[in-house]
Amino acid sequence: MLPNHSKLGMGTWYLGDRAATRQEEIAALRYGLEHGVPIIDTAEMYGNGCSENLVGEAIQPFTRDSIYLISKVLPGNANRRNLERSLDASLRQLQTDYLDMYLYHWRGATPLAETAGLMENMVQKGKIKVWGVSNFDLEDMQELYDAGGTNCEANEVLYYLGSRGIEFVLKPWQDANAISTIAYCPLAQAGDLQVGLLHNPVVGKVADELNISAYQVLLCFTLAQENMVSIPRTGKTAHMKELVDCLDIHLSPEQYAALDEAYPAPQWRVPLDIQ
Repeated sequence: MLPNHSKLGMGTWYLGDRAATRQEEIAALRYGLEHGVPIIDTAEMYGNGCSENLVGEAIQPFTRDSIYLISKVLPGNANRRNLERSLDASLRQLQTDYLDMYLYHWRGATPLAETAGLMENMVQKGKIKVWGVSNFDLEDMQELYDAGGTNCEANEVLYYLGSRGIEFVLKPWQDANAISTIAYCPLAQAGDLQVGLLHNPVVGKVADELNISAYQVLLCFTLAQENMVSIPRTGKTAHMKELVDCLDIHLSPEQYAALDEAYPAPQWRVPLDIQ
């Protein structure tokens, strides 16, 4: 189960890829840990283990039980032959003997019953506390349940102000089944889409009213959702401070309604967005 007291975590995609920025990235993660953000999300895929290695170094000054570590197994490794081997490699990189949550990164060819059974076995061995999935749409979640995956604790999916498709059927189903949503890319994807959000006049008006940045407005919107943890990624301490500050910033009902009107949730089923 995700920590009840925290709605904010730290993503690590692309962190650890460059030696020149390693110490700055470690400092950013440590700032988050020191200021009430215990969740760190990583994956074996990120930099082929480089992100996990960075996180493993960053967490060394902290007690293990003060940190909530999430990592992910690739689809090609989510089988009897490779899953435990992949998990052990992640534990070595992270310099820990257990994960708080282990996620199936996205669905592959392995039968869901096999992967779910392996996850349960890793729980029994004490190598993970709980498990979940990532990038699963409604039918995937329903099939997982039918395949014996009722202990799935979370589904990590793309979610931000401009991409709210999960609100139509996926998140309501997860909420009804006590499955948490972990929102990756809550500050939006890079490129033109993010620029459009950041320069939207409604976003700008809310930012001015609260004396915060447009990025903080986007994060505050996701933090306002129930049964959801947001995991923005940054390798800069100054940016991490802005993200942490959002824990104490709350949109008024009028501000939330204005953002909701500017970027409404779809009124029909749309394909699951995947970054």
